[in-house]
Amino acid sequence: MKINNFVWSELGEAAKRKLLARAESDLSGVLAQVEKITTAVRDRGDEALLAFTAEFDGARLKAGGLRVREEEFAQAEQSLAPGVKKAVAACVENVRRFHRRQMPPEMSLEETRPGVFAGERFTAVPAAGLYVPRGRGSFPSVMYMLALPALIAGVERVVAVTPPDREGRMDPGTLYAAHVCGVKEIYRVGGAQAVAALAYGTATIPRVDKIVGPGSIYVAAAKRLLTGIVDVGPPAGPSEAIVLADESADPRLAALDLMVEAEHGSDSSAYLVTPSRKLAQQVAGLLPGLTAKLEPGRADFVRDVLGGFGGIIITETLQEAVDFINAYAPEHLQLACRDPFALLPAIRHAGEILLGQDTTFPLANYGVGPNNVLPTGGRARMFSPLTVRDFLKSSSLVYVNDAGFAGLEKPVAELAAYEGFSAHARAVTERGDRGC
Repeated sequence: MKINNFVWSELGEAAKRKLLARAESDLSGVLAQVEKITTAVRDRGDEALLAFTAEFDGARLKAGGLRVREEEFAQAEQSLAPGVKKAVAACVENVRRFHRRQMPPEMSLEETRPGVFAGERFTAVPAAGLYVPRGRGSFPSVMYMLALPALIAGVERVVAVTPPDREGRMDPGTLYAAHVCGVKEIYRVGGAQAVAALAYGTATIPRVDKIVGPGSIYVAAAKRLLTGIVDVGPPAGPSEAIVLADESADPRLAALDLMVEAEHGSDSSAYLVTPSRKLAQQVAGLLPGLTAKLEPGRADFVRDVLGGFGGIIITETLQEAVDFINAYAPEHLQLACRDPFALLPAIRHAGEILLGQDTTFPLANYGVGPNNVLPTGGRARMFSPLTVRDFLKSSSLVYVNDAGFAGLEKPVAELAAYEGFSAHARAVTERGDRGC
């Protein structure tokens, strides 16, 4: 099993830049194909969706068969083991509680100076599309992570798209999670064609105002192409994680955590970053055996990642490790260190930060409460995790009374005149002249 092993201080600048890259960094290889798909959906609507679903998912759906029927939700619930349903319900409640606290007041209006009042009023986007992937697994957790903040924000129409299997059937866990959250409008379509359907609308799938959710490089490419047609939300591409560990870390736990995001797919990224050469050697020695215990497909993904967009990076110091992390800006970061809280202030860029080695990635991925839809591709430098606020928009509120107008009249008229906008100036001065 090949495991990339790098000593940071021995790398040249080009090699360091290469380590900062991800699979989604270069979409040039798929953009042309994705553009053809999105154009076909724009021009041919449902006909194109049915053709692409047959081509890419192997499901030959009939006209009118895109929308999930009401009875399918009941069938999904009946098919699930009681333990799975209890797990979904427990995690949904934790996530709901966390996101409820994110709701801002509906309206604020404060007196910024005598007689001048300014504030904001929040309203939800009218319609939101949730992209729930399926190709490499079942993701009921993504369904509730996307649905709950949208519903809590007050989005009137919440619609989900997710690929079917070759028989046209939906993942029962995903349907059950949707039912628990209250999402009833779901379509059996995935990939770039699903993103295009949400953006442009078809006879069956009305267009939405915003699309959120993680996906493959094809989904990422479709979002990039359709930016401007629709709000594509925070970037969420292939999974990525860094385990930052010092000499106090348990090497077996570090190895297990390194495999978590790697098993999502060959285009994922996963690095152990450590100043401890001993720990690096121990983890490298454990990984082949631990990987061999995974299901064959998942094991292949882990091997691909640790020999591709992942591996072990040895730094000279803990500070050098932190510097790499801030440059990489990972989606998921675990601080498997003796004192993670002391290290926390130095971490500037990460989608989520898990404090301590026992705070393993799956806990946050499924049920602690914060969202598991996080910025990828280094965009944690400027984007945040998905929140209720992603489904809200604000309007500025302004009110002035006589005293406020009197205080603003002269400076505003002066600036309007200086900028050459005489109508602006007169709109103010003539109000003053008439004693308003």
